[in-house]
Amino acid sequence: MAAVRRSRLLKLTFDMHLSLFLRKLLGRPTCLLAEGARLGRTARVINIGRRSSQIQIGASSIIDGQLLVFPHGGQISIGEWSFVGEGTRIWSATHIDIGNRVMISHNVNIFDSLTHPLSASLRHQHFQHITTLGHPKNIDLGEQPVKIGDDAWIAAGAMVLRGVVIGQGAIVGAGAVVTRDVAPWTVVAGNPARLVRELSEHERGHSGHSTTMPMTP
Repeated sequence: MAAVRRSRLLKLTFDMHLSLFLRKLLGRPTCLLAEGARLGRTARVINIGRRSSQIQIGASSIIDGQLLVFPHGGQISIGEWSFVGEGTRIWSATHIDIGNRVMISHNVNIFDSLTHPLSASLRHQHFQHITTLGHPKNIDLGEQPVKIGDDAWIAAGAMVLRGVVIGQGAIVGAGAVVTRDVAPWTVVAGNPARLVRELSEHERGHSGHSTTMPMTP
């Protein structure tokens, strides 16, 4: 059974990277990977935009989730030594900026738009367009940029909505729904996310002083 599982995982990884290779070969946009950045076996890069530069992944970062930019706009920028977990969806129609050393756990959703119109009739037209002609290239989805500062941690199952700024070193608790800005070096949790406490000076540590893994004493 273990051998079968390994075989399936290898096939999934091969299929994913083959898909990216074929898109590049056909001149279609994919993403830009800095030195040491990696796409894991469960990663999906869906660039419906015009340029590979619309999705940029910094040095030594690892992506196991889904990165998507829409054809009418979108930019995903991920810094160095950051991680995006399995099952996470980061969808951009304007700009999602993720800093250095950011930990984004599994099954997180980060959206910088409404993803569909609020009007029921327009929403149905949008759905029809997607299913028949693909994503529209000219549409207003109430886009507002999202920014996640260096050293932030977004725990499992959280949701970060459009227009939010998450400050440096902030922690978003599991399952939280973030609708407002989060101050640096604070912990928030709940739906909607509310302040739990500030991190102590000791908990803030010596962030950003090194980009290499510490040696075991």
